[in-house]
Amino acid sequence: MSILLSLQAAAQATETMPDLTAEIMPTEAQINVIDLAFKGGWIMAVLLVLSIIAGYFIIQRSIIIRRAGKVDTTFMNRIKDYVHDGKIESAIKLCQTTNTPSARMIEKGLSRLGRPMNDVQVAIENVGNLEVAKLEKSFPMIATISAGAPMIGFLGTVTGMIRSFFDMANAGSNVDIMVLSGGIYEALVSTVGGLVVGIITLFAYNYLVSQVDEVVNKMEASTMEFMDLLNEPAN
Repeated sequence: MSILLSLQAAAQATETMPDLTAEIMPTEAQINVIDLAFKGGWIMAVLLVLSIIAGYFIIQRSIIIRRAGKVDTTFMNRIKDYVHDGKIESAIKLCQTTNTPSARMIEKGLSRLGRPMNDVQVAIENVGNLEVAKLEKSFPMIATISAGAPMIGFLGTVTGMIRSFFDMANAGSNVDIMVLSGGIYEALVSTVGGLVVGIITLFAYNYLVSQVDEVVNKMEASTMEFMDLLNEPAN
């Protein structure tokens, strides 16, 4: 009987014993993007500043280029009517109230009426070149950031590896993976940060260039239409 009682007591104790395996089992570590960015070292601060500068110029250029690309379908028809009626001053005022590169080019052409056609066309082209230069303002900065950000990230890779070797040399024979993790984190995270900033900026730069090309095509179409208007035979 005593043996049976001992076995029953042991079974009850086993059932009531807490599950220690759940407490001992380690929880899976989660990667926090912000914490990971801080592990990239001071290089990440430089990349953050560059990304802010690039974002500002990209948004600014996008708004300006979009405004320049707006086309009023009735603009050229009204210019034709004014020119045919001999109301040059009214045509010039219409150009001044229309805030587009094409309108400013046509305004310059209207102000040169009476001179040789070659002089009128050259004046229009000069204004067009100035308008394109205004649209492409800040493009060199955006292109520089798109090319320089990955290089700065690779600089962080080199400094991170130097830090890892430095820590390993100071640790002597007691080298541990924890000693090397800081430098390796800095090397890899800075590389990723530089590539992310560079790739996004490069795509945005190419997009802006394509938008400027579209605006230039519209400017050229308006110029050709205006020059055809001036070359029409008088009634």
